[in-house]
Amino acid sequence: MTNDHVLPAGYAVRRPRAADLGGVLDTLVASDIADFGEPDWSEGDLRDAWRDIDLATDAWLVTAPNGAVAGYTSLTHRNHARLDAEGYAHPAHQGRGVGTTLVRLTEPRAREHLPLAPVDARVTLFNSINGRNAAARALLEREGYAQARHFWRMRIDLDPALPPPPPAWPAGIMVRSVATAADERAAYAAIDEAFQDHWGHQPTTFEAWLARHKGEGHEPVLWFLARDGDEVAGAAICRYQLGMGWVDSLGVRRAWRRRGLGMALLRHAFAEFLRRERPTVALGVDAGSKTGATRLYEAAGMRVEQQYAIYEKELRPRTERTAGAECSEQPGRRAWSD
Repeated sequence: MTNDHVLPAGYAVRRPRAADLGGVLDTLVASDIADFGEPDWSEGDLRDAWRDIDLATDAWLVTAPNGAVAGYTSLTHRNHARLDAEGYAHPAHQGRGVGTTLVRLTEPRAREHLPLAPVDARVTLFNSINGRNAAARALLEREGYAQARHFWRMRIDLDPALPPPPPAWPAGIMVRSVATAADERAAYAAIDEAFQDHWGHQPTTFEAWLARHKGEGHEPVLWFLARDGDEVAGAAICRYQLGMGWVDSLGVRRAWRRRGLGMALLRHAFAEFLRRERPTVALGVDAGSKTGATRLYEAAGMRVEQQYAIYEKELRPRTERTAGAECSEQPGRRAWSD
């Protein structure tokens, strides 16, 4: 495998294999701890991620002279128009061109999606980094990326002795957990509609959405549907992650907004996690959300604990017919480091 590498002698690039899972996980965890003070990956998370990509075409390793994993990156896409690279350099191998090499590996593969993207779509390659990592910012800017957005990871540590206020449901709203395949489709439809106001929302199929949310930590009882008669007004899709509660998606359909339903769903999730002895709850949110999501979470007592900067490189401009449409949702949570 060849590329415009800047690696020192003894370092090499190859595709990952199943037997590399442990070494890759060690690199991901070490990178997270260096950037944020705690890991954000489990073995199950990585297995889920590898289930959804082709390691032979969409993932790369940098190995050190002793054969250890020094860096890892992967590439995913939606509709061939949004390309997301997610990469990690092991802290023990920083300053040796590992991050630069990983960034350069993904772009040629991303460009192979150009003929497959809708003819009038903007095609963009994204990278997500620790927003406070100046070296990662400089690396991406040298490689032709520009900052596009910020996302936050927000968290609350609930006190069993002082539980949050109970949810105040708007009149006519009832909530229950997902119980059937029909409920899953209803949750998908509600979240998809609610997120049409999200920065650069890209629709996906029900099957792809379901597979993404049914990975590590999934429990159907943590998927909450808020119903107004026969209609779903909103939903909260939650799970366990690394011993804490995680809100994957929380959305309220437009016709039911400004009535306190988002806060009610969030507090319902808090109460359920607290009942299950998971007092720490976290989520990711667009720092510039137009729907007021950040204000909602702050009002519920959540605080910002991590900040991610989203960088983009346009591979093909949009046509006039698609002007105004961006191509990103909640980003990866990772940091490039050279």
